[in-house]
Amino acid sequence: MLLTILYLVLTSKMAKEHTTELMAFLQPFNPGVREIALWLREFVWDLYPTANELIYDNYNAVAIGWSPTERVGHTFCNVSIMRTNQNIQFGFYWGSQIADPGNVLIGNGNQYRYLVVRSKKDFPIGQIKKLLKEAYINSVSKVKDPRQFVEGQTITKSVSTVKRTKKATGKS
Repeated sequence: MLLTILYLVLTSKMAKEHTTELMAFLQPFNPGVREIALWLREFVWDLYPTANELIYDNYNAVAIGWSPTERVGHTFCNVSIMRTNQNIQFGFYWGSQIADPGNVLIGNGNQYRYLVVRSKKDFPIGQIKKLLKEAYINSVSKVKDPRQFVEGQTITKSVSTVKRTKKATGKS
């Protein structure tokens, strides 16, 4: 029974318009944070309506990624809402592989790049659209089997039963 429920949660699929599950995941965040996160969601959906939305309600954050397949490894961008500080990150899963001439992205690891979104008015829409285009092309190039392409789905990939509520203090 538990495995059946877990399977249903991990493979839950819905269309863009069905936001009940996502709204429940976002409920713990303050209204301003929810508003920006949902605005960013619409921004990506409007530009990439055939992409798939992958939702993760995890321990540290609620993350919404977009991919041409159902695989996280093909994700081209994401919105992450951090639980402890309620920061919103707009990120690129393979950000190290795209050009960022405006230097708007943070990060120097092998893969992920992002920017912190504090308000709609400060979000660099023009630069992000250019980065998204390149990130999407890069993501599609990683798909080796064309049968993996699916279109326009919202898929809840995981739901953590335990959620982080406080910052770690570093004390034992």
